Amino acid sequence: MTDLVFLTSEDVTGLATAADYVDAVREAYRQRGQGAPAEPRTALFRSEPGGLFTSYTALLPETGAMGGYMYSAGFGAKDAWFMTPLFDADSGEPLALLDGAHMNPFKTGAAGAVAVDALARTDARTLAVIGTGPQARGQLQTTATVRDFETVRVFSPTKSNRTAFAADFDDRLEADVVAVDSSAAAVENADVVITATTATEPVFDGSLLEPGTHVTAMGQYHPKKRELDTTTIERATYVPDLRERATSDAGSFLAALEAGVVDTDHIHAELGEVVAGEHPGRTSDDEITVFDSGGTGIETVAAAAMLYERAVEQGLGTTLSLSPASEALTGERP
Repeated sequence: MTDLVFLTSEDVTGLATAADYVDAVREAYRQRGQGAPAEPRTALFRSEPGGLFTSYTALLPETGAMGGYMYSAGFGAKDAWFMTPLFDADSGEPLALLDGAHMNPFKTGAAGAVAVDALARTDARTLAVIGTGPQARGQLQTTATVRDFETVRVFSPTKSNRTAFAADFDDRLEADVVAVDSSAAAVENADVVITATTATEPVFDGSLLEPGTHVTAMGQYHPKKRELDTTTIERATYVPDLRERATSDAGSFLAALEAGVVDTDHIHAELGEVVAGEHPGRTSDDEITVFDSGGTGIETVAAAAMLYERAVEQGLGTTLSLSPASEALTGERP
């Protein structure tokens, strides 16, 4: 038998700051850029009852961990459940099973923050956030650790949501956080734009982007759904989290491909290749850049490994036992 640790969301709450997540995820993407294996999302859909079942994996040799994410959303429960198995990348033994709900916005936000750090102008001071849900909150908390924003403009179609979001973060950040009445008002003259929505159609007009803007889009990972229009993709240096994902479930890029405004050569590099220095990121102050984030095992394993190590140090979690195959696959009893 082998012991592993089960960590609830309550166990891992408070173990890491937003900046800690960013540091761990940046290191993981560097490993990916130097060849660490990662597979894009596999998504299974059901129409009745409507739901999504999805998973993805990564192996980070220098971190010494491997694992991924498996979750369901919708179905009869009309909710989401996140499970993160973590294994030792050297021995192959299981280390932990995490309830991934708490870390989800932070590890996904950290990937966006790493992209902003790698692709946005160093003097970026104005941030637009479109969306006000948990993922938008995670994106803002992490991205605020990599640039000294002076102004944050937030838009959501629901006035009460954007007003509450702005009021909350205006108290928490040094930046002036304000709610605006349209996505156009948020995007106008912004240095960085983050989209974190459930929209199925573009949430702003790409012609509004000023030269030098960076865009992080993280709300969609479906071939027929998109947050960015073809104008944005066409104008931008396009960087996905995984190159393979760009032509499978990155709806914004696929729509631009179908429209004929770009081809596959428009994929500049993966984020990891930029972080590792294998490909350049921004090459001029006038360049528009896009990071298309659909979620990978890279940030998941990085975050889970960090939380696991800190939880063990503090004696947190519940011990579970798992039988290795050499003991369990005997076939002696039904």
